[in-house]
Amino acid sequence: METSFLQLPPMGKHIGHQPAQIRAVPTYRKGQPLVGTYYFYWYDVNTGEHFIDHDGTDALTTHPANPVGYSYRSPDWHRREMADILRAGIDFILPVYWGCPTDRQPGKMLYWSFEGLEALVKAQEKMVSERRRPPRIGLFYDTSTLQWNADRYHADLTTREGREWFYVSIRDFFSMVPPKLWAMLDHRPIVFLYGAGFAKDYNQQAIDFVYEQFEKDFGCRPYIVREVSWSRVQTDSEYGWGGALNPIILDVAAIGPGYDHSAVPGRAPLVREREGGKFFDRSWETILRMNPARRPSIVMIETWNEFHEGTDIAPSREYGDQYVRMNARFAQMFKRRMRLRPQGEYRSAREVSVVLERELISRGIRLNVHPNGDGLMEPAEVNGVAAWRTLPNRHHSMRYAYFDVDDSFYYDDDFPVQVEVELWDSEGTFSIEYDSADAAGSVRHGAFKPAQTFTLNNSKQWRIFRTTLRDARFVNRANGADFRLGTAQELYIRRVTVRKL
Repeated sequence: METSFLQLPPMGKHIGHQPAQIRAVPTYRKGQPLVGTYYFYWYDVNTGEHFIDHDGTDALTTHPANPVGYSYRSPDWHRREMADILRAGIDFILPVYWGCPTDRQPGKMLYWSFEGLEALVKAQEKMVSERRRPPRIGLFYDTSTLQWNADRYHADLTTREGREWFYVSIRDFFSMVPPKLWAMLDHRPIVFLYGAGFAKDYNQQAIDFVYEQFEKDFGCRPYIVREVSWSRVQTDSEYGWGGALNPIILDVAAIGPGYDHSAVPGRAPLVREREGGKFFDRSWETILRMNPARRPSIVMIETWNEFHEGTDIAPSREYGDQYVRMNARFAQMFKRRMRLRPQGEYRSAREVSVVLERELISRGIRLNVHPNGDGLMEPAEVNGVAAWRTLPNRHHSMRYAYFDVDDSFYYDDDFPVQVEVELWDSEGTFSIEYDSADAAGSVRHGAFKPAQTFTLNNSKQWRIFRTTLRDARFVNRANGADFRLGTAQELYIRRVTVRKL
């Protein structure tokens, strides 16, 4: 007989609201430019939790600027963080929440999720009593707990028991936070889901169960933003985790200052250099260069204070408040719907090109070769003429050639362009896929929209193929490029040109 987790009493008292009560609470509006961040609150300098590893070594890659009183148990610490978060121009926080049905008792390994959330709410209510508006609170549901918890329960969300586990974790969080502190879009509290891979299995029923049960308990439906790995379900919106490594632009934009998990035991080295702040500059500029009518209305900063992985923008021993000040400046521009036009030598050009000889000749188009991806290519020669050819990759049978147009030539503009490709006419077919403004045109919100498929005639000559793109976006979403050629066979490419029409 399955366990009914719904029978567990809520962890907090803020439940059973009527719809009119929720509608009376201030809310953000969908489409309003907002900046949020992930708030890690598992630290306690007094006990060493998340400061010191089990072997006694330093657990952090970067370190808080002021570690005195740095504890999830302390409302004073939370108030200090809230003040800095506001100074950084951030509207709402997503506490990284590990609370789950098997860790609801003091002494359990994840009980800090409840204890820390209680202290955070006390801090925010104190700010409200002082007529200070704190950043509002949404939920980052760290779905790791679907697999990693005190009882080693592995939740299967296709079962009634698993769906209840999933929902009760969300219910407990919001029951501990009064609605006046909620981050809501059109009176719907914001819920971000971390990766789907921790669930034993899942389906749409699990999401629908949350919508329905939440409305019964709280008088409103949540606004669920799923991570892209939840590929088999539909929610209100979608984001990608990993913006600290490279910007990820979906319904929600994910950016960060860099990444370095050198202090985390057992992980292979992975570093995205901060470049003295230039990487964060470029990440924000990626968004601010976009057409304000098309860019995401929510930017998530990854993260506020994940010091283990070095993705923090909070005041730190290593960087002071550099990133607080940087984020505040960019956030203000974003909320004012300002646009930064890319500058460069191709701003006034009518066309750009790349000639694929042994040494690439790039005049505004760059060939993106991905050694560990699916864009493998190498220099080659056909009948004494230099070119580059596509190579097999380890991911699938298709071969790709990726091309990135200089941002100063075209970046989220509104006029059509022509793509021209010169290649050796052998056998088979090839297609062109491009970063499009048509969000329904392909996966990743139009990042790989098919333009045209061409059939080769095996004439054994160099031929030119052209296609017109009337809804190009070219904001580098095609695996860091703007368009790609795809083929199932070897393809010899000599020149690629893009023209403004």
